[in-house]
Amino acid sequence: MNEALTVALGDRAYPIHFTDSSKALRATLSELRQAQRAVCVLCDANLLASRADYLETAGFTHAEILSLPAGENTKSMEPYATALSFLAQGNRNRDSVVFAFGGGVIGDLAGFVAASYLRGIDFYQIPTSLLAMVDSSVGGKTGINLPEGKNLVGAFWQPKAVFIDTQLLESLPTREFAAGMAEVIKYSLLADRALFDELETLGVLSPQSEALPAIIRRCCELKAQIVIDDETETAASGGRALLNLGHTFAHAIENAAGYGDYLHGEAVAIGLVLATRLSVELGQLERTWIERVIQLLETHSLPVHLKSPLDTSALLTAMQRDKKNRSGSLRFVTLQAVGAAVTTEGVETAVIEALWQGVGAA
Repeated sequence: MNEALTVALGDRAYPIHFTDSSKALRATLSELRQAQRAVCVLCDANLLASRADYLETAGFTHAEILSLPAGENTKSMEPYATALSFLAQGNRNRDSVVFAFGGGVIGDLAGFVAASYLRGIDFYQIPTSLLAMVDSSVGGKTGINLPEGKNLVGAFWQPKAVFIDTQLLESLPTREFAAGMAEVIKYSLLADRALFDELETLGVLSPQSEALPAIIRRCCELKAQIVIDDETETAASGGRALLNLGHTFAHAIENAAGYGDYLHGEAVAIGLVLATRLSVELGQLERTWIERVIQLLETHSLPVHLKSPLDTSALLTAMQRDKKNRSGSLRFVTLQAVGAAVTTEGVETAVIEALWQGVGAA
């Protein structure tokens, strides 16, 4: 378990450190300082208030840290400009390094800042949420949201390393941990039936669960292999797009409800229900799986219906902006079996409308 996992991308390969991550982080920071490379950390204000000790122990100074507001709205143009100005005002050059200390919002923002500042500088991920540990910190997708849609601006920019320390999850709010479990369940559905069966057997997981570190590592292994095979999501079918199981629906929910009303993982949970139902409607999956997926999500206190009605037309409009779409046609990730996802096109709008109404859309 102590051995790092390598994301094998040739000369851009990088390690994901697990149980020895705090030691690896201190060693990395020491090497950067010896090379006289300036460093900065982007993190959200809530995390800085609760875990500033972690950064201090690692060796970061207060002057190197930029605190940003917590929440999905930080993945937007104004905080992005603030972060760029923080680097520029500190006269940081191309040898400078950005560390992301936070969940998926901070990781995506910091990665895009690093990708665009001086046309690209190095960055490192220190994920502090379960969702970031199993998903967003790995693979190099960075970006911000626009009012028109989620992740419409960004870049593929791989980190130099990822440091996963499950001790950071002990201060994570229960709701945030549950949101991360939606991504864990997603990985079991799209690529690992055995993992799905294990999650059903284990019941409710928590940051203290003995099984959690191995589950996090397994999710990282699954994502790393998909990224290696299709780094920039250019495969004609399948490939990296499969990682978006449930996300075409989830991103539409976030957009129509207003960013921040749902945690990303909560929207993904509803999206997984809809993707499973769509798979059944298309004759790809047995109907009995709908109840099993719903039950597993509800075990972790995740929503399986909309909290309040959202306009179906607004949801459909948001779906049209999904990045997986091809030639103006909606493109979904569906399940031919649990553990075997595919990309599917040509779904009739009436089918999608009915699915939305089945989870409470108006």
